[in-house]
Amino acid sequence: MTAERVNPPELSPPTGFSHAVVATGTRVVFLAGQTALDTDGRITGDTLPAQFERALTNLLTALRSAGGTPADLARVTVYATDVAAYRTHAADLGRTWRELAGRDYPAMAVVEVVRLWDERALVEIDGFAVLP
Repeated sequence: MTAERVNPPELSPPTGFSHAVVATGTRVVFLAGQTALDTDGRITGDTLPAQFERALTNLLTALRSAGGTPADLARVTVYATDVAAYRTHAADLGRTWRELAGRDYPAMAVVEVVRLWDERALVEIDGFAVLP
């Protein structure tokens, strides 16, 4: 995939995301929402940072299994049950993102939700990628 990250000077400087991503490729991979489920289908981690790391790992595992890499991500949505907690842990979450996915940030949004499918889940991440 070729990805052009577009961050117009007329908008505030992005931190941990891109304002727009122009992706060119031949395959689009839609990634289902991933929570901190382990291989037995149980939520792991009691904190938002721990669950975020597992959810992102799960998302990237699905992406890699489809033949993609983190740089192929064009769009990601993070659903959090507590945006205030997400903001409190933003530095840790950003560090985790960079360690697992690098610095080629997709277009992103963080949305607060009342609850997720699994009541113990604090965060869910979905997205799509464009592969060469």
